[in-house]
Amino acid sequence: MGEPRLRLLPTEPVRVRTSRIPRACALPWRSAYEHEAASPAVSVFLTQRSFVRVCAQAGSDLENEVGGVLAGKWRVDATSGETFVVVEGVLPAEHTRHGSTYVTFTQDSLVALNDALEARYPGKQIVGWYHTHPHMGVFLSSYDLWLHEHFFPEMWQVALVIDPHAQEAGFFIRSQVGLLDPQRYFGFNELLGSKKRSIVHWGNLQPEQIPAVLAGG
Repeated sequence: MGEPRLRLLPTEPVRVRTSRIPRACALPWRSAYEHEAASPAVSVFLTQRSFVRVCAQAGSDLENEVGGVLAGKWRVDATSGETFVVVEGVLPAEHTRHGSTYVTFTQDSLVALNDALEARYPGKQIVGWYHTHPHMGVFLSSYDLWLHEHFFPEMWQVALVIDPHAQEAGFFIRSQVGLLDPQRYFGFNELLGSKKRSIVHWGNLQPEQIPAVLAGG
């Protein structure tokens, strides 16, 4: 853990912008831990295209951990004041050091990820990161916590952990006061496509309710 303190962030501070929270077109998926955990600093909304891409990356190596970053936007709802992030893109990390129980970003990883962000998602932010835990379940290890603190230190940056064998996943989100529980994860809000059908298959999350767009056919 002697790596220098590096951040996957622009040099200038990011200012939150106002936007309407997209609950009307989203299906909430919740974990069993949410009633036990402190209120999260942000809500997470995930596009279906991003869901497909992160699942494909998670299944690309079923023996070793893989990871990358989540691109999108950090916003605050103009009416309610609720802060949220929308994950609109997935960027797999190259040049990582990884094995069956760890993955870490190198200096070359950071350069490649920032270049890819500018090229593929101009104007978007890195709202968090993801990595897999093959055969191990959904949690943050002590090294995961260190990496999150040093590479993704903002309150609104999240960590997604996926166990591709168990088909389970969850988002780790800081509390309103900045604390992060490594065992209790949150679900997310699935932004439904034009067909208004869910594609989520992570078995440890349950749909909270049927949104109006689905109920109305």
